[in-house]
Amino acid sequence: MKKIVPVYVRIPVIFFTVFAAMEYFIDSGDRPAFLKYPMVSVFLFVFLFMLVAIEIVSAAVDNITYQMMNDEQKKQLDEVTDFSLKNQQWYKNLIHKLTKSEPIENEASLLLSHDYDGIRELDNNLPPWWVYLFYGCIAFAAIYLIRFEIMGGDNQEMEFSKEMAQAKIDVEAYKKTAPDLMDENKVTLLTEAADLAIGKTIFQTNCIACHRADAGGQIGPNLTDDHWILGGGIKNVFHTVTNGGRDGKGMVAWGGTLKPTEIQHVASYVLSLQGSHPKDPKAPDGEIWVDPAGAKPIAK
Repeated sequence: MKKIVPVYVRIPVIFFTVFAAMEYFIDSGDRPAFLKYPMVSVFLFVFLFMLVAIEIVSAAVDNITYQMMNDEQKKQLDEVTDFSLKNQQWYKNLIHKLTKSEPIENEASLLLSHDYDGIRELDNNLPPWWVYLFYGCIAFAAIYLIRFEIMGGDNQEMEFSKEMAQAKIDVEAYKKTAPDLMDENKVTLLTEAADLAIGKTIFQTNCIACHRADAGGQIGPNLTDDHWILGGGIKNVFHTVTNGGRDGKGMVAWGGTLKPTEIQHVASYVLSLQGSHPKDPKAPDGEIWVDPAGAKPIAK
């Protein structure tokens, strides 16, 4: 019977703790979970009802127990708790309005004449909290019926389908702009000095063993002339660096070592070396490749 925390503090703290936990753990995007998912609202409503019902039942039991005590026991109880039902008149009034319970002294006037195996029944009215809940359920059912059956509101399956469809659209949009998801179909030539400097660093770290520091060619072909083995232009060079050269005797695939953005940088740097005329270049390999967009010979 002793209540360390009063009910008007206990119920809100428990309810909003559960409410905050659901909002935190349920990914509902830009809308609160209890608005986006109807079942969350239903759960919160039922949970709040259960909290209030437990408090009402607990208070009723405490009240009956308190009334059954003798004066000495009541005095002792009042001395050990600051929140006894006797000292909380406002709380007793609230419980009485919600339950319309009759004092135990009036029990004789409420007994019905019939009995079942010695068990007699009290002629009590339904408690107001139960009646209000019953009317609330009717109102909720009507709103639910209109919202989902008449107005065609989205149920959970439809909401899931729409969100999955939107997620696919968002993923595709992200792929179009995400630099490390770049491929040969959307790669573009970089011409800024800062980007070419990055490409030069990557080239010097990984490529000079086969192509020389000036890209004039050694084991690998000369990258500064107008001949190409597997095609020129940023898309072809990106593809060749990513997937490797000719089977058995070409360049290894760098797609597992370098990121797509790094390959874009080094491919752009290689193309910036066109016509640089290094000293003692390797003889041309492949064929002259003409850029379809510019009708101009493009160096390797």
